Amino acid sequence: MSAQTDLQADARPSAIDHVQLAAPPGCEQLARDFYGGLLGLREIEKPVPLRARGGAWFGLGTGQLHIGVETEFAPARKAHPALSVPAAGLDALAERLEAAGAPVRWDHALAGVRRFFTEDPWGNRLELLASVESTGADST
Repeated sequence: MSAQTDLQADARPSAIDHVQLAAPPGCEQLARDFYGGLLGLREIEKPVPLRARGGAWFGLGTGQLHIGVETEFAPARKAHPALSVPAAGLDALAERLEAAGAPVRWDHALAGVRRFFTEDPWGNRLELLASVESTGADST
């Protein structure tokens, strides 16, 4: 018997509220430039009790992406959030990131998905992806 079948629906997680990525002290302006400027995410105000910790928060669909300050910072090179992008805008986003000097590494391993990996200004890995209609042929 699966452990999941023993849980009541209202007693288990139902969605991701937020994801946090770490960044070094003093990261706030670069976070705004990258996540707000290049990715187009809307900055949201941090609650007053948490502002002294630094960092920045961004709205992302029904959830949030938090950039948190970590004194002993090391970038996440494998673990990463995957951010969904409308299919019509994925190429333009990749071009915008490349023009700004961010790496763009396309990956074709998943059928029905176009995706690429990039890094934020501190080296944290990010995946940007869009679902595509199956045509029986690879469109990229």
